[in-house]
Amino acid sequence: MNKEELLLQKRLAELSRIAYTREIVTFSEFLNLNELNILHTTPKDMLLSHYKTYGGYGLSERQMAAFLPDALYYDYQYPIQIIEISPVNRKFAEELSHRDYLGAVMNLGIERCKLGDILIEDGKAILFAKEELAGYIMEHLTRIRHTTVKTSILSAFEDSYEPRYEELKGTVASVRLDTVLSLAYPLSRSKITGLIEGARVFVNGKLVTSNGYRLKEGDILSVRKMGRIGYNGILSETKKGRYMVSIRKYI
Repeated sequence: MNKEELLLQKRLAELSRIAYTREIVTFSEFLNLNELNILHTTPKDMLLSHYKTYGGYGLSERQMAAFLPDALYYDYQYPIQIIEISPVNRKFAEELSHRDYLGAVMNLGIERCKLGDILIEDGKAILFAKEELAGYIMEHLTRIRHTTVKTSILSAFEDSYEPRYEELKGTVASVRLDTVLSLAYPLSRSKITGLIEGARVFVNGKLVTSNGYRLKEGDILSVRKMGRIGYNGILSETKKGRYMVSIRKYI
């Protein structure tokens, strides 16, 4: 690990220690895939308490870690606020991208670690942010590019929410990580191998660097800077011993 990653690991261990010694719940900032992997692979003797991760809905990619004392018998809530961002006038609104929304919020002086996922559907966005910053964002976020926007707090959000996806089916020789990735991304085998060995592929939030990793039904694959895939499983086996599989490629 590099210096920044070691500092993060120490910070997470310190949050775990505080939860254990003070018997309180402590929370990290929003962690990206690489940071979540650092948490998941931190030696157990460095973490004095249990932890759980969550980002506002079940399939969230950016998540907070909650460190839980052993004597925890009460409910707790992640300090996450859900903000809906929509154009004031849809008729004159531009088509805004994830980068547009993220850039506009960060231009308010907010660090990326304070922000979770941004979901875009039907001309509006759902932003997951640290609770303490919700008021500031709502007060100051009034325009994205040339589009005037309004914000509101969502008091409830479906934990089972699933982003839009395209279902793909195809035959593969095996349910190895590299073969399933090649179904989603039409790249050469060497480029697929480069993604995996280059530490850009995560399965269920954990870094996987082995091409031969065997996928299980329900696994969620995340490829940094490319997107996410849900592995539905094997549909059938051909006479030649190949497998017809189904995946969800999130849009």
